[in-house]
Amino acid sequence: MEKNDFYTPLMTGLTVKDSCIHGLGLFATKLIEKGLVLGVSHKYDERFQNNYIRTPLGGFINHSDDPNLVLIEEGDLKYVRTTRDVKVGEELTLKYTLYKVCGDTDFETKGGCVDMI
Repeated sequence: MEKNDFYTPLMTGLTVKDSCIHGLGLFATKLIEKGLVLGVSHKYDERFQNNYIRTPLGGFINHSDDPNLVLIEEGDLKYVRTTRDVKVGEELTLKYTLYKVCGDTDFETKGGCVDMI
């Protein structure tokens, strides 16, 4: 069996490492061009919390108000696509909302709710 025949959780050119945004993040190890679909980030499945299963790709994407990715919904899958060229070493981010966190949190909710993924 050839090396390329094995499943890899992230496409070539991506890696997971410490993020200054939060915990671990997804980073480019090579130039990633605008408009490239990086893969499936979420799969709808109502048996799971918030009705989605995150793939390894989706599990490490942090939030940004100035993201370089966008979600594309197609049936029960969510894909991520770059919205601009992503430089080597740059963190890949989304502006996302999949579920709400309510009550007393570290977020400035003042007893209200904040959208999260």
